[in-house]
Amino acid sequence: MADGYGAGGARAGSAAVSALRTLDTARPPAGSVLNLLEDALQDATRAVADATGGEEAGTTLTALLWTGSRLALVHVGDSRAYLLRGSGLFRVTQDHTVVQAMLDEGRLTPVEAVSHPQRALLLRALDGGGTPSLPDLRLHDPLPGDRYLLCSDGLSGVVPDDRIQALLARAADPDTAVRSLVDAANTAGGPDNVSCVVADVVEAGSA
Repeated sequence: MADGYGAGGARAGSAAVSALRTLDTARPPAGSVLNLLEDALQDATRAVADATGGEEAGTTLTALLWTGSRLALVHVGDSRAYLLRGSGLFRVTQDHTVVQAMLDEGRLTPVEAVSHPQRALLLRALDGGGTPSLPDLRLHDPLPGDRYLLCSDGLSGVVPDDRIQALLARAADPDTAVRSLVDAANTAGGPDNVSCVVADVVEAGSA
């Protein structure tokens, strides 16, 4: 999931996603996958800089890579990854924003954060200047029945988590979930582009 910003944001997002596409055919062992993702992120950073020509533009990047038994996460910015497990929704990522930092420090309440004028100001992103950004990298142990959501802030910024949880739980399949989530964001005003990907974890041979 890449959500670009600035005049060259579309090019930045496309460049970042293309840089990670080389991982689609790789079958990395779990022991080295985080290093592989970190290297791919550096490739994406250079690709974004090339695509935007150094202008004030960039993109977030949040991705999950299946290793065969585990999921590896790389995350920079304020796009999000969620996990629906059983009846609970868990946010897998932490926003790299000024407002999130203020929340973490106790300088802002969740209610104040919703309408804060700097809520979209990023602390980390892949920018057009090619400055390396420190990513969040971690491994996850998925279970059959888990449902993962990657989304831009065009969804999470207008649709509350409890509504996201209900729509994910209700949908019979990932495609239906995506349509329901996009519709909910548009119904809520849709002030920003809405992008999301939903994937289910299934038993081997049952897909």
